Amino acid sequence: MSRRRIPTAALIGAPTDAGASERGASMGPEALRVAGLARRLEEYGLKVVDRGNLAGPGNPATAAANGYRHLDEVVFWNRLVHDAVLADLREERLPVLLGGDHSLAIGSISAVARHCRQAGKRLRVLWLDAHADFNTHELSPSGNLHGMPVACLCGFGPPELLALAGPVPAITPDCIRQVGVRSVDPGERRFVHEQGIEVFDMRYVDEVGMRATMEAALAGLDRDTHLHVSFDVDFLDPEIAPGVGTTVPGGPTYREAQLCMEMIADTGRLASLDIVELNPAFDVRNRTASLAVDLVESLFGKSTLMRKRCYSSSMRAGTTPSSTKPSRSAAA
Repeated sequence: MSRRRIPTAALIGAPTDAGASERGASMGPEALRVAGLARRLEEYGLKVVDRGNLAGPGNPATAAANGYRHLDEVVFWNRLVHDAVLADLREERLPVLLGGDHSLAIGSISAVARHCRQAGKRLRVLWLDAHADFNTHELSPSGNLHGMPVACLCGFGPPELLALAGPVPAITPDCIRQVGVRSVDPGERRFVHEQGIEVFDMRYVDEVGMRATMEAALAGLDRDTHLHVSFDVDFLDPEIAPGVGTTVPGGPTYREAQLCMEMIADTGRLASLDIVELNPAFDVRNRTASLAVDLVESLFGKSTLMRKRCYSSSMRAGTTPSSTKPSRSAAA
């Protein structure tokens, strides 16, 4: 009888806030390490390899030029992230990107998309965020690239960021499910609707609950699906997670967030992860980093469930209860 292969998680630090509106996310990787991320994952049966931090340019803190702030720096960091994530995927490791701001997801998801094409896998991206991140330089006067990663991945943005995965776009909108969105600019909202991204905003969560939301967001996963979770810590309500640069009231509570993570873990399909936008400059005694680590534990197996499962069969079968299936017009 063969022994079960123990998965290996590779921690990849990307200490930059070049894409962000506020300074401080560059300290995120160390805050997650201080909160015990590696040790806690090992306690749930994973092997953990900490790659240390990638080395890239600092934040020049300059104004936008030609519609983008710090484009050269953001491109440099995303190339580093792309190469690091792709290398670990090719070694059959589970890459865990420690950000850093959310513009880094352009590099990580571009690498995952390239890997999926080469491996013949379908990609599902679960975007946990208070924001849709579907801005373009025409829609966003700030030029901050952490508000544009989903648009860039779908083929709308500076050419230097669009072709990291080879073909453009790196992914198509039907790959994406966004959960927790509650702050969207009017022009961005229209653009999201035009592109047909499925968004389970906070009103949707309020109306049907987190369980039905996650059943819908995870419907259709199978053995040939690579599930990538991009976890922006501002997904959480700032009452429990103050340590982010762009807080938005009205996010998921601790219990809602735990259920979200546990239901992702129940699928058994998680294959890559971003943890981004943690900003220790706004945190209190590393409270938000500790909470993020606690939730990531749930992604890898920690569960509050004591009774026998009674809801997972429909989710594993890839069906969506008719009463909770979203319409695209409800997005954002």
